[in-house]
Amino acid sequence: MIDKQHELCLWVALSQIHGLGGESYRRLLQSFGEPEHIFAAGYAALENAVRAPVARLISAGPDLEALTPTLKWLEDPLNHIVTLADTDYPRALLEVPDPPPLLYVKGQRQYLNFPALAIVGSRNATPQGLTNAEDFAHLLSDHGLCIVSGMARGIDGAAHRGGMRGQASSIAVVGTGLDIVYPARHRGLAHELAQKGALVSEFPLGTPSKAQNFPRRNRLISGLSRGCLVVEAALRSGSLITARLAAEQGREVFAIPGSIHSPLAKGCHHLIKQGAKLVESAQDILDELGYPSVVASASTSMPIPASLSKNETLLMQCLGFDPTGIDALVGCSGLTSDSVCAILLTMELAGYVTSLPGGLYQRSGKFKS
Repeated sequence: MIDKQHELCLWVALSQIHGLGGESYRRLLQSFGEPEHIFAAGYAALENAVRAPVARLISAGPDLEALTPTLKWLEDPLNHIVTLADTDYPRALLEVPDPPPLLYVKGQRQYLNFPALAIVGSRNATPQGLTNAEDFAHLLSDHGLCIVSGMARGIDGAAHRGGMRGQASSIAVVGTGLDIVYPARHRGLAHELAQKGALVSEFPLGTPSKAQNFPRRNRLISGLSRGCLVVEAALRSGSLITARLAAEQGREVFAIPGSIHSPLAKGCHHLIKQGAKLVESAQDILDELGYPSVVASASTSMPIPASLSKNETLLMQCLGFDPTGIDALVGCSGLTSDSVCAILLTMELAGYVTSLPGGLYQRSGKFKS
C-alpha cells in the first residue's frame, strides 16, 4: 500500500512520460492496474502494451523530482488533480471514446458531475450575440445545467458570466496548463471561475497556448455536456468543430438562427440544415432535455421601452433585431437621413441600439428603463 499523495504523484509522473498518449495510458491501466503496478511491471511486460521507447522510459521509474512544481501547485486548496480512479471523475467523460486519464481542476470540483450544457460561439460576437449567450446561460444555469465553455473572448466569456449568475455555475475547459491564463484579458474571469465554478485542463502545468491543443479541449467541452448550443459562428469556426464532436459523442446540438445577411449566422444556419435543433428561447433546450418550463423565457423578443420618444419608438420598430442600414431605416420611418442619424446616435449613447461595421444598426437586446 502507498499513501494517497504518492499514488497521485505516480498518476502524474506516468502522464508526463514522453510519447505516452491517453490511449496508451488507458491501455496500460487495463493491462496492469494502477500506476504503481505499471512502473513495477518491467520493460519486457511493458513492451507488449506500448512502443519500446515508451516502455524503456516507464521501466526506468517515475521522475518524482520533476513533480515539484505540481506538488507546490496542489498546496492551494482550490487546486486538484482528478484521476480515472477517483469517484468524482466526470461520469459524462466516461461515455466518450477517449477520456483523459487525469484532469487538472482549479475551483469547485463538485461541478464536474453536474448536468451540463456547452455554450460556444464566435470570438468576434455581436452585442446581441453576447446578450443571448449570457441570458441563455443564466437561465439554463438556474434550471440546474452547469454551463461549459472554453474561456475564449466573445461568446465563451459571456456564457461563463451568465452561468455564474445562475445556480449551477460554470466550468471553463482550457487548452493550456492551469497555471497559465489564456487569453490574458480573462485573468479576472478565471479568478471568478475558480471561486464560483471551476477551470479544467487535461494538459500539465506549464503547457502554453498551442493551436493543436484546442481541438482536444473542444472534445472535453462537448464531452462534459448533455448538449451543445452554438450562439453565433462563421462557417469556418472552431465552434462548428465542437458541435461536430458533440454530435459524434451522442450529444444534442442546438443553434440560434440569425439574419441571413450576417456572416456570424452562417455557421448556425449550416448546423440547422445538418439537423441541429433551432432554438429561439432557453425553453426550447429545456424541453428537449426534459427539464420543466421556465417562468421567464430568455427569448430574443423584448418590449420597446415606454420612455422612448415617438420617433425613437418608430425607429426601434423599424430596427427589429436584424442589422439594418440607414437607407432602409429612412424608407421605413419616413424620417430624413439627418434625423435618423441623429436619433440613432442618441439611442446608441443610451444603450438602446448598437452600431455594427458597414454602417448597420440593431437593437442592443438590453434596454435601459
